[in-house]
Amino acid sequence: MHWHEVSSVRTLQQIFAVTWLNFLNLSHRVASSSVAVVGVAAVVLVFAAVLSMAKGFERTMTLAGSEDTAIIIRSGSTSELASGLSNEQVLIVETAPGVLRDGDQAVVSAELYVLVDIRKKSNDSEANVPFRGVGPRAFDVRDSTGLTEGRMFEPGKNELVVGRAAQSEFEGLDLGTSIKFGRTAWTVVGVFEADGGVAESEVWTDIRVLQGAYRRGNSFQTVRVRLDDRDSLAGLEEALKNDPRLDVDVYSERQFYSSQAQGTSTFIRVLGYPITFLMAIGAVFGALNSMYSSVSARGKEIATLRALGFGPISVLVSTMIESTLLALIGGLLGGAIAFLAFNGFQVSTLSNASFSQVVFDFAVTADLLAQGIVTALIIGLIGGFLPALRAARLPVAQALREL
Repeated sequence: MHWHEVSSVRTLQQIFAVTWLNFLNLSHRVASSSVAVVGVAAVVLVFAAVLSMAKGFERTMTLAGSEDTAIIIRSGSTSELASGLSNEQVLIVETAPGVLRDGDQAVVSAELYVLVDIRKKSNDSEANVPFRGVGPRAFDVRDSTGLTEGRMFEPGKNELVVGRAAQSEFEGLDLGTSIKFGRTAWTVVGVFEADGGVAESEVWTDIRVLQGAYRRGNSFQTVRVRLDDRDSLAGLEEALKNDPRLDVDVYSERQFYSSQAQGTSTFIRVLGYPITFLMAIGAVFGALNSMYSSVSARGKEIATLRALGFGPISVLVSTMIESTLLALIGGLLGGAIAFLAFNGFQVSTLSNASFSQVVFDFAVTADLLAQGIVTALIIGLIGGFLPALRAARLPVAQALREL
């Protein structure tokens, strides 16, 4: 074995020995070490909690999206509220190529979308809730959506079916209750679920009844169509774009809802990352304070090790390892608290695209926790570097005079 190989093995042995000694002595530095651990845990907790809002909102929106369903709205409209389609245009869409047919009937749902004020259960404030008029094919053009309680509304009657999330978040939507929107009273006759998608934040009724109640004549805002297959979207779009009687935009359902989610999720991230950064700065100073205290308290110990032949590299690396592992413990603690406290926690927020409330669950995902742990490790490395450098450069003679 060459001398440099012997030297490398010796250095590794020294690093292991000093690191092990550091952790054996942690019980004497509980207070300062706890400051670093708690600081990093707080950073990861806030990071995961805030960004899990964006993750949960995106997941709720994209769960509603399917590549087998197309949404047709008026050209240039950024949301359903801004769109408008006539009955004649709906009939043209129904006969377009690429639309799935069930016998002689196209699997299509022409819909109307309005907003109504309903009080929240959590804080008694009023919120804009989507009130959607749908046809008999509403469930057929949406994946994983169906009634779980009660029955479907009867055509021509002031009856509602409500999404599970809307029922849990807003007042007056329990099965069998009556609720007023404007001057009209409506009876809740059914509850539906949509596998956690955005449709669960909505209230539905018969399209013709809603048109009459809100004096919309024979107009619609969107048409949802079930496609023959996913490859039919391009053909459908081309046919509708080339028809001079129409002026529409065609999206896959997934594409439409992904675009609707971008504004709100970006806003949450714009708030979340700066908050995390500012807290991370505080955590770095906490780690610096902890490690400087550790080095100061271990001055005699380091001097003794150096006098026994331990090199400066072993002292530097072992101090960095201690700082990084303390940060890792804080990161794991913060991530665990975030997951237990926030994952699945239900809230509602205003969608920038539709100006309506969307009910969603916080989603503390694996990739979000991984980002939090990486952030914790970076804090540990930065916070431990300068104290480790000081420990490695500590003059042996000066330290020994303190013995």
